[in-house]
Amino acid sequence: MTEKKVISLTGSRKASPVPEGAAEAASALGLPGFEPGWVWLVGAGPGDPGLLTLHALNALRQADVVVYDALVDETVLQFVRPGAQLEYSGKRGGKPSPKQRDISAKLVELARKGHRVLRLKGGDPFVFGRGGEEALALVDAGIPFRVVPGVTAGIGGLGYAGIPVTHRDVNHAVTFITGHMAGGDVPENLDWPSIAKGSPVIVLYMALSHLDAISTLLIENGRRADEPVALVRNATLKDQSVLETTLGTAAADVARAGFKAPAIIVIGDVVKLREGLDWLGALDGRILKRDPLNLRARKDAI
Repeated sequence: MTEKKVISLTGSRKASPVPEGAAEAASALGLPGFEPGWVWLVGAGPGDPGLLTLHALNALRQADVVVYDALVDETVLQFVRPGAQLEYSGKRGGKPSPKQRDISAKLVELARKGHRVLRLKGGDPFVFGRGGEEALALVDAGIPFRVVPGVTAGIGGLGYAGIPVTHRDVNHAVTFITGHMAGGDVPENLDWPSIAKGSPVIVLYMALSHLDAISTLLIENGRRADEPVALVRNATLKDQSVLETTLGTAAADVARAGFKAPAIIVIGDVVKLREGLDWLGALDGRILKRDPLNLRARKDAI
């Protein structure tokens, strides 16, 4: 698959015109005004601009400065108001990235200059997005802030792949895990035996580089090697791709397919539901299976 070209946008740029009636709609909905000297921590969702919340769009149309991360798709930035300043502050594993303390200090500096500062993050700022760290830095500096949650990839991204994170015939619990610690290591401080035995569905963020080690930890602690696994790359975007595999072969299949980050990973029998719920695949002609869990056959056998 052709790698998506990464476009780095900095400085001021032109934005698309405000859709007719947008300002009136915002007023009618009672959406808040963005006051000078404030910082809004906003989730941009997993990529598809259609998954932006109204609060996020409202923020984009008012901000003076948008400090955005690596997982914010360029199409989302088209909604920035004309004349607004764009500052890239992305952090990607294995690549030169600004330090977290420097990003937080930049937010404080911009706010103290009287700017309306929009900190735009992929997904949800409070789900493995360091939004809590940045918010506490703002509190420490006496900067007023607002939090705008976004659709996280571990739910919305899997939904675009036709995989629900919960289904009453499969699971009544789900565990979300980051695939690496701040220093880039596997999070070995987690209680892997309890996770392996107690969580029927596991969703991994930023885990592609440590998939082999994590799979081994889970199998050593009781998970089946043939348990279904799905990886969703560039979730919700036009070039989204899905790799279905098993826990025992996932790392090798990823290497063989040349599957690259960013990707969200789900482990568990909910992956089987994709045979019946791959709605994007159905748009391209895939015939969906009416009973992907074979529940009718089980009932008939009773």
